[in-house]
Amino acid sequence: MKKIIAVTGCPTGIAHTFMAEESLKKAAKEMGIEIKVETNGAIGVENELTEKDIKEADGVIIASDKDARVDRFIGKPIIETSVQDGIRKPKELIQAILDGKAQIKKSKAQRNENTNEKTEKKNEVIGKESFGRSIYKHLMNGVSHMLPFVVAGGVLIAVSFLWGIYSADPASDQYNKIAAMLKGIGGTAFSMIVPIFTAFIASSIAGRSGMVAGFVGGLIADATGAGFIGGIIAGFFAGYLMLGLIKMLSGLPRQFEGLKSIFLLPILGILATGILMTLLGEPVSYINNSVMDWLASLESANPLLLGLVIGCMSAFDFGGPVNKAAYITGTMLLSQGNYYFMAGVSAACITPPLVIALATTIFKKQFNEEDRAAGLVNYILGFTHITEGAIPFAAKDPLRVIPILMVGSSISSILTYLMKVQVPAPHGGFLILPIVEKPFIWVGCILIGSLVGAILYGLYKTNLNRKAA
Repeated sequence: MKKIIAVTGCPTGIAHTFMAEESLKKAAKEMGIEIKVETNGAIGVENELTEKDIKEADGVIIASDKDARVDRFIGKPIIETSVQDGIRKPKELIQAILDGKAQIKKSKAQRNENTNEKTEKKNEVIGKESFGRSIYKHLMNGVSHMLPFVVAGGVLIAVSFLWGIYSADPASDQYNKIAAMLKGIGGTAFSMIVPIFTAFIASSIAGRSGMVAGFVGGLIADATGAGFIGGIIAGFFAGYLMLGLIKMLSGLPRQFEGLKSIFLLPILGILATGILMTLLGEPVSYINNSVMDWLASLESANPLLLGLVIGCMSAFDFGGPVNKAAYITGTMLLSQGNYYFMAGVSAACITPPLVIALATTIFKKQFNEEDRAAGLVNYILGFTHITEGAIPFAAKDPLRVIPILMVGSSISSILTYLMKVQVPAPHGGFLILPIVEKPFIWVGCILIGSLVGAILYGLYKTNLNRKAA
């Protein structure tokens, strides 16, 4: 029996990671293939691939949007793709391995030797990672490591508001020591967001050497107000700078390895990245603040347009890059004390799984038993802000289902902005209702958008089943 190994991972490590694992295992079972899947989830690596697993494998599937330590698989046929493909196209990926269409993973030395040789045609080899895909993976590696700081810090700051909005201010009548402590701890976690984000972008590119320069660049970006835009610049600059320096110094004798890794590389990397971010800090800060001010102004000037954009982004790819762009923007504004923007983002992210859950309940005769069971699970996923629960339903007919989910999310987001709801935490769904301003109104906004989407989806399924009959 053929044996394939796989690695799955997504930026949040909550849903996509394990949905891809399940899809690959199910497809392998149907095709009579043995498979072992390593997951890179929120709590770390599980079911880790051993040297024996790698040696015995006939091929490797990397369905991950973050660093998966692919150098382990040198000499093996390998396909590197997104976690979404792992969910949606597991049989195609497995079949590509079986048909010999996967590219053999080469070491850096082998790749350098072959740079002038004729390469195989694009349609004959599957799995060669494009430059754009590589950039996205490095970026998502930063997001993945940043999110726990965002969620933990944001929730602790939000909990401190239970004693009052000024409960951490010693000069206020609302002052409370416990609230001040919680806000201080949460604020410390929040202050690490940009440096961690930047460090792990650079680390994904150049390993530990990149992380050091990236972390310092992130600290300077944060201190100068350059924020996430500055962090992205510093992360990619530090990463590719260190790659270049490592290549330049590769000719040094092995006895100088310690000098190179402990002395030369950190000093040169930190110096160059630090100078760049010190010079760019002010102009990037101006751009960053201008973008944030414009987005914040839309809340009152044009909540319909803002809600429509946020709703469509959040329901477009269910935790993918477009969804994450909206989420990270909300996080940036949250760190600046703007709790209105994140309220609309959270509402839009909660809505898609609730649309599915309500549709399978109201129109239960139009869905099979498996879909109805998955619909019940989506109640839990929706209530806890896990958008990915809608993926299996959207994947069956994306051109029709995704626009329906966008409509529902947009309505929820627009109503949230019109009602001026404030959500001070970046995640948690309905679990954070005690710290939400106007919690019942917020739930109502989400349920209205979800119900509209559910009715549209249910009517679509009814019409589809009628035609099939």
